[in-house]
Amino acid sequence: MSVAGGEVVYARRAGVRLLSPTLTMPDESATSPAHMPLESGHGGSVALAASKEREAISPAASQPATITDLKMGTFIGFILCHVLAALAFIPWLFSWSGVAAFVAGLYFFGILGINIGYHRLLTHRSFRCPRWLERTLAILGTCGMQFSPAFWVAVHRCHHQHSDAEHDPHSPVRGFIWAHFGWLITRRPRHQTRAILIDRYAPDLIRDPFYGALERGSTWIVLPVLSWLALFLVGLAGALAAGHGLARAVQLGASLSVWGGPLRTVFVWHTTWAVNSVTHFWGYRNYATPDDSRNNAIVALLAGGEGWHNNHHADPRSARHGHRWWEVDPSWWTIRLLMACGLATNVVHPTAAQRP
Repeated sequence: MSVAGGEVVYARRAGVRLLSPTLTMPDESATSPAHMPLESGHGGSVALAASKEREAISPAASQPATITDLKMGTFIGFILCHVLAALAFIPWLFSWSGVAAFVAGLYFFGILGINIGYHRLLTHRSFRCPRWLERTLAILGTCGMQFSPAFWVAVHRCHHQHSDAEHDPHSPVRGFIWAHFGWLITRRPRHQTRAILIDRYAPDLIRDPFYGALERGSTWIVLPVLSWLALFLVGLAGALAAGHGLARAVQLGASLSVWGGPLRTVFVWHTTWAVNSVTHFWGYRNYATPDDSRNNAIVALLAGGEGWHNNHHADPRSARHGHRWWEVDPSWWTIRLLMACGLATNVVHPTAAQRP
């Protein structure tokens, strides 16, 4: 990547790919062709270009995971969260206030926290903002219960360096389930432990005392739990202030907590994971990137613009993922609003070469 005229041009030079303004990674595929727009980008099946970057999956890596490979703590936590999310289907826990908490949570914790905070800001540094806003977005992302900022960023930067190859943490070559969920609950190989990934791919974050504190001792997990508790207390206090009895107040608090907590969390989990899985299997391609990335309109609508994944892989640092006029990108719209308010600067736009 090189900066020219306020824009970032995606390129590979001298065997190095720049993943963020402060972090360089060795590029094992410096001779791969640059990403070029496809003439048939409007849809249909497009043959994937051959890529020198593609690595063969080793026989050992291809073996299915066994029960001893599971990270039991993570596995149990995910199962428990899904069970708690299912409580939303109990009629006693339904309320329109709970539905409102769910929708609001999708925006604040999904679009602001994960899409903009974790992904476009912390991972790719697609724009700059005041430190207080960066910290706020990071906290919102942490409340999404998708691990700490440093680990999330490290995994995603590693994914971009080894897209759809053996060392891609959630490579779709190992199957849909692996790309969607399996990689999260399986012990990582020695060369991709949490500490090694963070040290190699997110040193800029882990050196920051704020992000270091969230990483230390899994402190990050406290924030989403506190957000669920806060929703319960808001519902409880609001119902009591409106003159309702204790039973009704507890019911409303529980409704807000379940709909705005576990249910929203699980929904955002699966829409985020769908970017790793669905958009590497189904969709159309605007660019001949050396991977299987696709643009998927359904995922884009559900995940706030993250489903334009082929566009993103063609121009990773761009703050705008929807390149065509009809490729809706609510996350980009929010960044535009931040720009209008003077809160987002040095925003990276799609380069001329990356506009289909």
